[in-house]
Amino acid sequence: MVTFNPYLHLRGTAREALEFYKSVFGGEITANTFKEAGVPVATEEEGWLMHGQLKSQNVTIMVADSPSSHGPYNVPTGISMSLSGFADDKETLKNYWAKLSEGGKVDQPLVPSPWEDEFGMLTDKFGIAWMVNISSKQN
Repeated sequence: MVTFNPYLHLRGTAREALEFYKSVFGGEITANTFKEAGVPVATEEEGWLMHGQLKSQNVTIMVADSPSSHGPYNVPTGISMSLSGFADDKETLKNYWAKLSEGGKVDQPLVPSPWEDEFGMLTDKFGIAWMVNISSKQN
């Protein structure tokens, strides 16, 4: 079985991001710091996450901190996380939308779209872009 999972690279906020995404999607977190893995980094970065994962019923997200030894850090651009579902998923998707937008910026409100679904775009407080599409059709 092949799986596809987004892997987010942040700078010093990976643990906070995992906790935030857990508050949105539920699930369980597994994580290892650079120190625990024996990977040499700057002393102030030893507690940063070398690898973290949130696995919930609907979503798996992996996150790591990019230590300074990896060079300059740039907030991810040119890519969006996409959540979509049908009319019977509407309550769940609207809940995700509300939680993801906390502390972030709504780029396009979650409103009826020209293609007859509800659609919105936001950037969460970690600089990660999200799109939510709620189909007008039943599952």
